[in-house]
Amino acid sequence: MRITDLLDKRSISLNAAPRSKNEALDQIVALMTKSGKINDQEAYRKQVYAREEESTTGIGEGIAIPHGKCDAVNKPGLAAMVIKNGVDFDSLDGEPVTLMFLIAAPNTEDNVHLDVLSKLSVLLMDEEFSEALRNAKSVDEFMEIVDKADDEKSDIDERLADTGTAEAGQFKILAVTSCPTGIAHTYMAAEGIEKAAKAKGCFVKIETRGSGGAKNVLTDKEIDEADCIIVAADAQVPMDRFDGKKLIECQVSDGISKADQLVARAMTGDVPVYHATNGRQTSSTKTGGGKGHQIYTQLMNGVSHMLPFVVGGGILIALAFLIDGLSVDLNSLPADQRANFGTITPVAALLKGIGGTAFGFMLPVLAGFIAMAIGDRPALAIGFVGGMMAANGKSGFLGALVAGFVAGYIIVLLRKVCDKLPQAIEKIAPVLIYPVVGILIMGLFMTFIVEPIMGGINTGLNNALTGMGGSSKIILGMILGGMMAIDMGGPFNKAAYVFGTAAIAAGNYDIMAAVMIGGMTPPCAIALATLLFKDKFTKEQRETGPTNFIMGLAFITEGAIPFAASDPIHVLPSCIIGSAAAGALSMAFNCTLMAPHGGIFVFPVVGNAIMYVVALVAGTVISAVLLGILKKKVEQ
Repeated sequence: MRITDLLDKRSISLNAAPRSKNEALDQIVALMTKSGKINDQEAYRKQVYAREEESTTGIGEGIAIPHGKCDAVNKPGLAAMVIKNGVDFDSLDGEPVTLMFLIAAPNTEDNVHLDVLSKLSVLLMDEEFSEALRNAKSVDEFMEIVDKADDEKSDIDERLADTGTAEAGQFKILAVTSCPTGIAHTYMAAEGIEKAAKAKGCFVKIETRGSGGAKNVLTDKEIDEADCIIVAADAQVPMDRFDGKKLIECQVSDGISKADQLVARAMTGDVPVYHATNGRQTSSTKTGGGKGHQIYTQLMNGVSHMLPFVVGGGILIALAFLIDGLSVDLNSLPADQRANFGTITPVAALLKGIGGTAFGFMLPVLAGFIAMAIGDRPALAIGFVGGMMAANGKSGFLGALVAGFVAGYIIVLLRKVCDKLPQAIEKIAPVLIYPVVGILIMGLFMTFIVEPIMGGINTGLNNALTGMGGSSKIILGMILGGMMAIDMGGPFNKAAYVFGTAAIAAGNYDIMAAVMIGGMTPPCAIALATLLFKDKFTKEQRETGPTNFIMGLAFITEGAIPFAASDPIHVLPSCIIGSAAAGALSMAFNCTLMAPHGGIFVFPVVGNAIMYVVALVAGTVISAVLLGILKKKVEQ
């Protein structure tokens, strides 16, 4: 798509003479309406005025780029107005505006037009181009000037991505630019900072966060090596990654009109050090910045977004068990009704339903945001689909982990393929090819590869457990307890749990006791470890860790998933060994359980409850100590 594809001849005026800013806006909105791209002129006009109230779109040098994005826009478009005598527009430099471009953006996910608009915004910062437009003798000449510049100027995203290599001793500046609509000012600020930095001989890399998503994203390594960071933004920007770095925060308009001053200030070193509220949320372990580090940060992106669902849903489910525990005499309930524990009273049923809904988002969010860390926003939907299939299928959280990484690399692959397609098709890739082809590939992958493999494992485990009826009780308890911690909802966990519930139906109650204690141990152990070994966990993990006591005691093993997902190599073995020990001790102490879930709240129906607590404490301590030994220290 070209700039002139959005610019209708009917929407260009070369002899406008508004007497005020409002009159100028009204006139250019009326011009836009002439193009037929507006279905409600008044609604669109209000949106343009609303954007103007946030901050002036008069960027200086006699140029203004007002814009509006709303449902009143049928198709993306541009209107242009040359004002020979100028008009007071409250511009950043106080100078009258003589050249205006109005942007109309539809309120849809179709962002094909964004690259075009960002390119026009940057072109307007070229004085020769702007002056040529002001002096155009006819609308056709105006269009020809725009078309010629469109051919000669490269795409700004491509130019910003071509940073080159920093020379030894060269001052390194990183920047992030973003505006509320993410169309014009984001890229104009990027252009301004890039020019100013290069004029001073600095190495510069700029991340743009526009309506099309984050582009040219800064890496952890680049952030570590930067001398100063400039965040010129009027929209939300992820800031925790800049913890401990010298950083200048300013409005996006300053990136346009004061870029020289920002760069000069950065080079003086007289810049405050930024301190994030939650500390730096980037590399937490000493992985050396290689592939392992990259995988870790991708994992943590999924884990950090998943955590609120785990904590919120888990605590609500635990409250449901508590309410039923206080309201119902479990010993008087028939054995078949104990399976409904947590939903017996209306309030408990309500809380458990809400908590269960939150839990339903847990694995899709984990997979979706792992995918997003790899393939940016287009990968989010594909990861969600894979995570949901894992949650509803047999693969559990391990399947969701796989789905997250596969989704991210599906987008990486599709980008490479689409780069070779004609430009017209390439532009529709984010809204058509990526979601349709990506979700199809993910669905096929989960259906024909992941789920059958996990299903086969599940069937084999059930058969193996059934054949262990005559084995030593202690060995069986050890195996069942350990299985509960292997994948926390996957085939191993489900096989052990189903085996335990089937045993209750057959009148064998010691097996379910071993199963439940194996599921209670991982969250309790993680909670204890975050208190005993603070240097092995991030600040966020230390703050949320103690909530795992509540979830563990309520037999909500999923509370451990965020910790296991962020460091499976060290967390899973620690949890498995502790859970296996707890399960073996439960069998050795002849503990029994006649309810399939509920944790500490069903202890009234636990046989030999005191020794059951001893077994739980022992397993918890073993896992916590192993976590302290095996996990690496984190960088704070």
